[in-house]
Amino acid sequence: MKKIEETLNYLRNEIHDFKPEIGVILGSGLGVFCNNLKGISIKYKDIPNFATSKVSGHKGELLYCKVEDKNCAIMQGRFHYYEGISLQDCTFPIKVLKLAGIKTLIITNAAGGINKEFNVGDIMMLKDHINFMGANPLMGKNNENLGERFPDMSNVYDANLRKKAKKCAKELNIDIKEGIYIATTGPSYETAAEINAYRILGADAVGMSSVPEAIVSNYLKINTLAFSLITNHATGVSKNTLSHQEVLETGKKAGLKLSSLIKKIISKL
Repeated sequence: MKKIEETLNYLRNEIHDFKPEIGVILGSGLGVFCNNLKGISIKYKDIPNFATSKVSGHKGELLYCKVEDKNCAIMQGRFHYYEGISLQDCTFPIKVLKLAGIKTLIITNAAGGINKEFNVGDIMMLKDHINFMGANPLMGKNNENLGERFPDMSNVYDANLRKKAKKCAKELNIDIKEGIYIATTGPSYETAAEINAYRILGADAVGMSSVPEAIVSNYLKINTLAFSLITNHATGVSKNTLSHQEVLETGKKAGLKLSSLIKKIISKL
């Protein structure tokens, strides 16, 4: 709590009376969401107790701004377990945003499509997840002021928000899939054998983030919605080799569609 308060005090001095209601986390290549948004942008490296990410495609800034007349705090990039950052530090910003006032969190990521019916550029809304990272951000001493020791995980991705998102997608004539996301540690992409195993487990898409953030968001009782932008076929689904550059390029091309959907959802909150 001491670290959270220190961070909050710094941010309050920067943003003054601006109180965010909605948080957004942008994944690889999805910075296009912030095009034409104006507000107060703060670099992660300047924020006390924030980690820093050096992954290409992640700007590494926290943007406070209006989106569809709603006060938002937008994380332009996230922290990853594979960078050697603990899951507690990866998810620290979620705790800060909760105490700053957010009630809704929208998480995005770039993911590999496991489901063979998915195409590159598809949007998948998460209905559930599989934590395959071998760790949990809630491990360690629990702070009862933030959440209970053993949080229920039956409605991590809020059913009402998902219903609202489907309605918004229909209004925009955007086709969205629903599926299960499996999170692995990375940073290496998965083998074909691993992808086949994940498919047997029921996963539709795979990535290296989002699940720790969703776990903490659920723990803090923040209404949570999450989307995967299918930026590539997972290993074995196609014969192409995988590269981060492909992920970024697809994110830029298809990210506008996801951005318009998220803005529409925010307008309805």
